[in-house]
Amino acid sequence: MPQFSDPHLAALAVLVLSVGLAVWAPRRHPGSWTVPVARALAFLIFAGWAGEYVADVLLGTWSIRYDLPLQLTDAISMTGILALLTRRMLFVELVYFWSLTATLQATVTPDLAQNFPSVYYFTYFAYHIGAIAGGCFLVLGCRMYPRPGAIWRVYAATFAFTVVAALSDVITGGNYMFLSEKPEYSSLLDVLGPWPWYIVSTAALALALLALVKLLTDWAQRHDPAPRASA
Repeated sequence: MPQFSDPHLAALAVLVLSVGLAVWAPRRHPGSWTVPVARALAFLIFAGWAGEYVADVLLGTWSIRYDLPLQLTDAISMTGILALLTRRMLFVELVYFWSLTATLQATVTPDLAQNFPSVYYFTYFAYHIGAIAGGCFLVLGCRMYPRPGAIWRVYAATFAFTVVAALSDVITGGNYMFLSEKPEYSSLLDVLGPWPWYIVSTAALALALLALVKLLTDWAQRHDPAPRASA
């Protein structure tokens, strides 16, 4: 899909509106209604995430080299669903930091061969936008602010998942987490050097982005007149 084409801009508009509503509504009108809304967001993420795999199987394009749940997006989708359903702080922290770094980048520079009205257009943006909106809903909307040391827990989890993806690349000959080569379409990796140096650059950049998100979140928490929500 061409970056910043009309379908892409439409998806970005939905992202902005969804995140704005996900933050504004629970802050302005807190209450028990947030529970069924969180479940609905979890279902949206699951429908998009699982729907993509179902489409691969039905269309006969599923491959062990490309379609195992070993992209970071898969981890974000899984933790997003668990965070919205359980509100466990570890899951909340993971989906919040991951979605505002990796998922946001994947939404702005989508690695998507198909365009609207392909089913993959809807599945891709459903679980990407759902994860970002869900993370912001829980942290900035419901005020479940990250605990001290959150970025180090998220970074360690990212490293562990990367190791699993790297081993899978060796075994399957795939390119999970783009550890073997860069995405086919334009992405942030294009400016981070050739292989394998872009992997090192990405690791450093990821830590910097996590720290930036934490700084912005700390600022929001300091200026929040309401008390922090309990998990």
